[in-house]
Amino acid sequence: MARAYMTDSAKTSGESRGFLSRSRGDGGSGARGLVDWSRWGRWGGGGTWRRGWVLALLAVLLGAALFWHSEIPNTIGNLGSLWETFLPWGGVLVPVLALMAVLRRSALALVALLLPAMVWLHLFAGQFTSKSGTGGDLTVVTHNVNAGNPDPRRTARELAGSGADIVALEEVAGGQAELYDKGLAGAYRYHKRVGTVGVWSKYPMRDTKTVDIKMGWPRAMRTTVDTPHGGVAVYAAHLPSVRLQFASGFTAGQRDDSAAALGSAIADDPVDKAVLLGDLNGTMNDRALAPVTSQMRSTQGAAGDGPGFSWPASFPTTRIDQIMVKGLEPVSSWSLPATGSDHLPVAASVNF
Repeated sequence: MARAYMTDSAKTSGESRGFLSRSRGDGGSGARGLVDWSRWGRWGGGGTWRRGWVLALLAVLLGAALFWHSEIPNTIGNLGSLWETFLPWGGVLVPVLALMAVLRRSALALVALLLPAMVWLHLFAGQFTSKSGTGGDLTVVTHNVNAGNPDPRRTARELAGSGADIVALEEVAGGQAELYDKGLAGAYRYHKRVGTVGVWSKYPMRDTKTVDIKMGWPRAMRTTVDTPHGGVAVYAAHLPSVRLQFASGFTAGQRDDSAAALGSAIADDPVDKAVLLGDLNGTMNDRALAPVTSQMRSTQGAAGDGPGFSWPASFPTTRIDQIMVKGLEPVSSWSLPATGSDHLPVAASVNF
């Protein structure tokens, strides 16, 4: 009887050990059988280099799209310009693909992601650091004030308090023009408006004229401002808006034609020092703005504090409001706080 009891006890003990073994072992009936956590640690073997080739291909294509963005054709829905408008945000796809590679346990995909990561850093890492200096001979501001601005008096008041020497406004609605004139008059003795754009200056202005940007009504102007450091040609411009539509894609043909006309006017200007202030409805990466960007420097690119995104004001994701110079040296460039418009004002200081 004792022997039988011992045998039964051993059997019971063995069954207990078997249950514990199954609970801790592969594919058992315990907790590990429900969720096999060990699979997340299996990065060894050749499988990690064979899995995820689709993710690796996507990573290579992303790197190519970032590096050769100017080669993406505009023949289908202006896809190239659309990609270039939001090009810095292409880097967001890198951590997304990296997470997918980790979940797929693909070393191949993770290594491939080094390509777009390095290209993005090469293109944009410098934009997220401050290159701003101090001082400057001239400070300028440009702001699309929005025709539907609910509080133009507040906008004018905040711009007047910016301390800028020259302020350019775009999208000045006819019914609000007088409010901006009055709100800025205390800080700026001189001003001229042409259509829906205007320039306000602390210094005398002359030779003001409309710049024809092929729109049928005035949305660009040029004036000479006689600063204490010398005369400078000041352009204020509001290029046509672009549209993103399912049927036609990124519609920007009129904007592109106006950019070409504006570029020609600047190229033909005999003055060797010029400032362009305006809402160009495009970024410095957008090839459609090449007639302008090829002959002028972006103050944000040369001396900016961060990326300088200006639109939309509630959550800025891109910079379509530009300050560009020719014959002047950018010292600093930055975005100003929201004023009630759907754009942020942007500012820059330059040296002669």
